[in-house]
Amino acid sequence: MAPTKTQRVHLRVAVADDELLRSAAAAERKTLSEFLVDSGRARAERVLADRTRFTLSPAEWQSFTAALDRPAREIPALAELFRRPRPE
Repeated sequence: MAPTKTQRVHLRVAVADDELLRSAAAAERKTLSEFLVDSGRARAERVLADRTRFTLSPAEWQSFTAALDRPAREIPALAELFRRPRPE
């Protein structure tokens, strides 16, 4: 069972955009709302995936995990930076 839809989004668009969106929705045999929600959801997932997930080749993965497994090393300039009081 689909979740109940309770939220509204109001949009103002140019005439040309309205015509384009309605044509695309009709081509996919969807209502304008279905088309916009499906398209917006797909785009939102891509935008957020770019910020939360990444893919690596096997060689890149090996380098990445090797870097994570290396012991931490102290960088004196960075340690000094963290010892300074925070600017007010």
